[in-house]
Amino acid sequence: MTQHNPEQTATAAASGASATERFRQRRSGAAASTSQERVHTLATEVITAVHQVIREHKVTYDEYDALKSWLISVGQDGEWPLFLDVWIEHVVEEVANEDRQGSKGTIEGPYYVPDSPELPAEATLPMRPDENGTPLLFQGQVTAVGGAPLAGAKVEIWHADDEGFYSQFAPGLPEWNLRGTIIADEQGHFGIRTMQPAPYQIPQDGSCGKLIAAAGWHAWRPAHLHLKVSAPGHQLLTVQLYFRGGEHVEDDVAQAVKPELILDPKPAADGKGNEVTYDFVLDPE
Repeated sequence: MTQHNPEQTATAAASGASATERFRQRRSGAAASTSQERVHTLATEVITAVHQVIREHKVTYDEYDALKSWLISVGQDGEWPLFLDVWIEHVVEEVANEDRQGSKGTIEGPYYVPDSPELPAEATLPMRPDENGTPLLFQGQVTAVGGAPLAGAKVEIWHADDEGFYSQFAPGLPEWNLRGTIIADEQGHFGIRTMQPAPYQIPQDGSCGKLIAAAGWHAWRPAHLHLKVSAPGHQLLTVQLYFRGGEHVEDDVAQAVKPELILDPKPAADGKGNEVTYDFVLDPE
């Protein structure tokens, strides 16, 4: 049974640094596409909203200095991706996909890594020989809005292990553990064997953890599978899928759970763990 020893526990600083570096790599060379007028509007309204909160709640200089110190620490800890993805991204996602006709999406989160190993339509994700957890068969079909199967659709999947750790963001895990890019068959079908992930707490030893403690919040995310589903001529779908009855499905710290994204696994036909079917419907570009 695989276990992390204390020296291998992921820290906020290490996870934050990895998430920040990954984001910088993905955005490297990306040109800014927002007009000066748009920046003026958004920045002005955000700053004005902060002014209103200060006036309404009579924020003191001690509280202001505490905020300034905390904001500096978020940057030093490399936790801006974590903070923004946990507390802000779900609203950006709602706005960006409000006109989607196909499957619902949700946030990407800070732990995505592109270019995971390509695997056939029926595949087992890379994992340790003694990977802990309940075996899970996740299967389905990728179609267009009109119902046509999307041959060769890509189903990128990644998730935490049974202890809540992500490969490449926690020490001691193989590079591509529980990550892969499955290529659907001619009818858009796929079948992925993996281990059912566990709920986990976002790192609490850094700035985001200090905010959680100061506000009296909890730090838990429900167990979930991350996916990016794509096909030529169709919009990319980014989604997280949760498990019915799982802990914190009703009070996810990231507020990313939607009713349409809750899986209902059943005992597998072969008697090994659970299985679930979930189909993806992609919008045209």
